[in-house]
Amino acid sequence: ATAAAANAKLASSSSSSSSISAIFIFGDSTVDPGNNNYISTYFRSNFPPYGKDFLNHTSTGRFTNGRLANDFISQYIGIKDYVSPYLDPTLSIQELISGVSFASAGSGFDPLTPTISSVISMWEQLEQFREYKAKLEAAVGKDKTKELINNAIYFVSAGTNDFVVNYFTMPIRRRTYTIPTYTTFLLQHARQFFQGLLDEGGRRIGVVGLPPMGCLPVVITLYTDNHGTRDCIDYFSFVARNYNEMLEKQLKNMQIHQVQQSRSRIAYMDIYGPLHDMILLGSKYDFEEVSSGCCGTGLLEAAYLCNKESRLCSDANKFVFWDSIHPTQRSYFVMFQ
Repeated sequence: ATAAAANAKLASSSSSSSSISAIFIFGDSTVDPGNNNYISTYFRSNFPPYGKDFLNHTSTGRFTNGRLANDFISQYIGIKDYVSPYLDPTLSIQELISGVSFASAGSGFDPLTPTISSVISMWEQLEQFREYKAKLEAAVGKDKTKELINNAIYFVSAGTNDFVVNYFTMPIRRRTYTIPTYTTFLLQHARQFFQGLLDEGGRRIGVVGLPPMGCLPVVITLYTDNHGTRDCIDYFSFVARNYNEMLEKQLKNMQIHQVQQSRSRIAYMDIYGPLHDMILLGSKYDFEEVSSGCCGTGLLEAAYLCNKESRLCSDANKFVFWDSIHPTQRSYFVMFQ
């Protein structure tokens, strides 16, 4: 399901009220609006040229030139134009009430993944959500907090770093796991996280699958056999497709056997199809460059390697990718649509 379709599905969940009270986000750099600005990690983007096309050209910590898909979703469902990072100490209680992102760029479901980049693990994000609930209870009381938490919409986007930063790059997991067993291991951790979110009162949860990993510019640069062309490497995309099939099956299984009893809804959101389409049929979407990023050479740069000294493409709207890993604002908007 696309973002809009999945959101319609989630919104039809039989909660006590169908109006969406707030938005909560968990995951990695695809949904982190700047939490990493407030922790000690090199995996940041709160400097130019990141944010070049954001409001007032602000480098917020979003790993793109402007807004993320969750900002568009939040605006679409009428909550607010931008989802703020939970760790921002300047947030007002009103800002907290309408929802925040707990996501941390570089994170993943494998407990080893966040330690590689010194970022916030998925379990720590869940712990921060518990802390958030306590803050809210102190401000508006237990009943209002419970109602807000039950009527909110939740999005989880993680898993790419587990493969790209961890499994394929570091030797540790490859010593113990084959791709199929590692996929199963990841999905077990993912399931525990989803269950944790349900246990905390989440009633409408959208889970984003993996992108076509073999089409990420950095993956093409590091792993291609054919240095004359920059085609997607199907092996990596096959891993993502297989993971997505198993994830979708797992979520359907949870929906049937567990979730319905609590009148909840958990839905799979496909990012693979839309992004693959944009890369394969670039001109259909008015994209001119689909295999390298706008920042620097577009082949390897991300985080501190994409900086104010980097040369930029003249029009980011013509690029699917902003840096060597992350989509442009326009790509996120097309995916959201």
